[in-house]
Amino acid sequence: MNEAKPLAGARIELLDTTLRDGTQAEGVTLSVRDKIAVAEALAAFGVDLIEGGWPGSNPRDADFFEAMKGRALPRGARLTAFGATRRRDLAPEDDPSLAALLAAETPVVTLFGKSWTLHALEALGVSLEANLAMIRESVAFLHAAGRRVVYDAEHFFDGYAEDPGYALATLEAAAAGGADTLVLADTNGGRLPEEVFAATAEVVRRFPDRAVGVHTHNDAELAVANSLAALRAGARHLQGTVGGYGERAGNANLTSLIPTLVLKYGAELKAAAKLAGLRELAHFVDERANQTPNRRAPYVGDAAFAHKGGVHVSAVLKNPRTYEHVEPERVGNRRRFLVSDLSGRSNLLAKLAEAGLELAKEEAGPLLEEVKALERDGYAFEGADASFFLLARRLRGAPEPFRVDAFRSWTGGDAHGRWQAEATVQLTVAGRSVHTAATGQGPVGALDNALRKALLNFFPELEAVGLADYKVRVLEGQEAGTASVVRVLVEMEGAGRRWSTVGASANVIEASLKALGDGYAYALVQAGLA
Repeated sequence: MNEAKPLAGARIELLDTTLRDGTQAEGVTLSVRDKIAVAEALAAFGVDLIEGGWPGSNPRDADFFEAMKGRALPRGARLTAFGATRRRDLAPEDDPSLAALLAAETPVVTLFGKSWTLHALEALGVSLEANLAMIRESVAFLHAAGRRVVYDAEHFFDGYAEDPGYALATLEAAAAGGADTLVLADTNGGRLPEEVFAATAEVVRRFPDRAVGVHTHNDAELAVANSLAALRAGARHLQGTVGGYGERAGNANLTSLIPTLVLKYGAELKAAAKLAGLRELAHFVDERANQTPNRRAPYVGDAAFAHKGGVHVSAVLKNPRTYEHVEPERVGNRRRFLVSDLSGRSNLLAKLAEAGLELAKEEAGPLLEEVKALERDGYAFEGADASFFLLARRLRGAPEPFRVDAFRSWTGGDAHGRWQAEATVQLTVAGRSVHTAATGQGPVGALDNALRKALLNFFPELEAVGLADYKVRVLEGQEAGTASVVRVLVEMEGAGRRWSTVGASANVIEASLKALGDGYAYALVQAGLA
């Protein structure tokens, strides 16, 4: 692939379409309030253009644009409204979709039209000449109304592959109407980087007086690669979404593209000044979209700079460049060391140092052997830092905050179908034996209530500690069905912090008790009460 234009020092305009294309992803819904919050976060981060939605397609987007009227976005970001070219049987001034775009009162409008003969003839049912007129007249109508028009050439790369002359003619129609930016879209997400590069280079050559942009989808897992190919070929306007949200397999992921362009290519983006806030932005959008953050997301995921293999950890401790392509702090992330049966001594020592517990090298051997033995029994310490910390303390002979001597939990009901669980626990705390009982909506809830009830008599500080999350996983092994070993992961919170613990057993109640007990024990140790 021959490089048409270098990216070092190139100024690239970002258009984020999370609020429009991103909401077309399965399971993603944003309220008007959510969209306002995300728009302001994107603007503060340094996005140039924020595509807020399609005001002519649904009431929520219309309400969003109404709410945004007169609201200035941070750092000079501009809002754009999205819509289609006029209907085939209407003049631009009579088309309700174009009227809705003007009514949104955004300084920029993103207008899409058909570039592929297949879509013009079959999807729209118009002649190729009529499609060109629809594009030209629609753009001219919006341009005459004082709007900057970003023209999205839908299915451009598919259309160019089948009939390059006609695909280019649609761009000529948009340019003749006054569009200042011509965006080439891989709408089906199936083109290859070399195809995108060649087509974009030709468009850049044919339209030297227009900015050329790219909009890709991820159906072949090539959205980021195709976007980079277009930019290397001379495109200087980039569209995508935070986290890659979008229809079907999603859109080009800006949380991957932005740091790659800044850190790898040396491109100039307004967002470069806020790059250390990238992870925070990604998680903010996930939270608003009610989505679980992708742990394995490049740059911003929890696992992006997590090291598990002992050889890796040993090398990273000497020089992070051995296994990290960029410094995690540059994108707002952090380095993490994981503990598992694949760990070496370096993992354990580094992990404990993170928690402020220094361990001599000669002490790491027994701890490593204990970790491997427990993981063979079903434990997993990768996501249970608190349990690992407590395990290290136990092996060093540190006193336990309390000891569970016995427990019992059962569930019963009456003839009216009212169910209730009850649990009892017997503990030894500070040399004293305590026996308590409690009820709950389920056997684990009852057990948690009984454990808390017993501990609060000695440690009233635990009143501020609570269960935040609870997960059960049935592990594969020689046993099957109800005899299977289960792993319980518990997340607890208190005093503005969260920590995770683990328990494993063929009895889900026992596994739960182990995880819950570690959760409260860790809170006591961290508070200096044990």
